[in-house]
Amino acid sequence: MRVFSLVKRLVYTAVFAALCCIATWVVTIPLPYGYFNIGDVFVLLASWCLGPLYGGLAAGLGCALADVFSGYAIYAPATFVIKVAMAVVAYFLYALLKKLVRVEKLDFIPRAIAAIVAETVMLTGYFLFDSVAYGLAGGVAGLFGNAMQGAFCAFGGVILVIALQAIPFARKYFPCLKKE
Repeated sequence: MRVFSLVKRLVYTAVFAALCCIATWVVTIPLPYGYFNIGDVFVLLASWCLGPLYGGLAAGLGCALADVFSGYAIYAPATFVIKVAMAVVAYFLYALLKKLVRVEKLDFIPRAIAAIVAETVMLTGYFLFDSVAYGLAGGVAGLFGNAMQGAFCAFGGVILVIALQAIPFARKYFPCLKKE
């Protein structure tokens, strides 16, 4: 039974890594440094569905692979670290805030706060990377696009996880989605 559980987690991790990769790679708008994408929607979803370890791995691997596939391989190591950090922050901050907000109908509040903080991790991480790689002007140039992406993906991630919570099948297979 335990081996089956591990295999199931690894399969879900691979599926979420693929979702993160496709959402990051396919839906893109080029920016001066990097590109706008919707991959963070699935980074947040991976953390909330799989937890910090498997969700973080899915987010980091999927988004880093998207960078390699799209010609931005220089970003892949930074992307891996940033997306893992985002997923871990989103999961643990949500878990902490959920203890404070116990009203089921208000579940979106701790998720939204966790998503905003996780996206701030993304914004800060890429600002630091771009500043080192391209100078301070390069870091500043990427801020607007990354902030827009973060806002869009935080909103999209919260909406999608709330929709998934309403589906019994999703709650059954992703225990982290269960409402307490």
